[in-house]
Amino acid sequence: MSEQLLPGYIIRRGSLLERSLLLKFMQRTYQGLFPNEDFSHLEQTVKQYFSSDTPLWWVEEEEREQGSRGAGEQGSNKESISSAPLPLCPSAPLPPIACLWVGNAIDQVHGNRHAHIFILYVVPEHRRRGIGTALMRYVENWAIQRGDRQIGLQVFQSNKPALNLYNQLGYQTQSIWMVKFLSAEK
Repeated sequence: MSEQLLPGYIIRRGSLLERSLLLKFMQRTYQGLFPNEDFSHLEQTVKQYFSSDTPLWWVEEEEREQGSRGAGEQGSNKESISSAPLPLCPSAPLPPIACLWVGNAIDQVHGNRHAHIFILYVVPEHRRRGIGTALMRYVENWAIQRGDRQIGLQVFQSNKPALNLYNQLGYQTQSIWMVKFLSAEK
């Protein structure tokens, strides 16, 4: 079942059968931030954490009437998220343009379960249209309905657009994740 997220966009709950599409979105997310890295290890993350207890939502463009796609618009199967034009097929659904994957975490101070955003990604062609904000509001409402008192997420310090979005929505830094790279040499 889907519902309208914003004019022109619908949101629908993903299924466990869309594991490979989730993996493609995750890889695209990280490759956008770190283009020279290999993210094949993300398959293990999806395998370990993606379950019926970790909801996934997809945002898609509302279906257009058959034959109304312009020459520059895409038709595709569900597994493609490429920016390259694909062959037009009026009966094929449009690919998702955003995803939101949420897990569960435990507040280390109070011990309460809360929602934790694993990934929020909007394809570049659809950014700055309010989709990220709408997704954040959607997940906040979902978390409130299930009784959560907070939402957690992790964002890379170099991802300024995401930091700006989260700050504008009232998210605050609660902790700082620190790393030290170790040499294997002895």
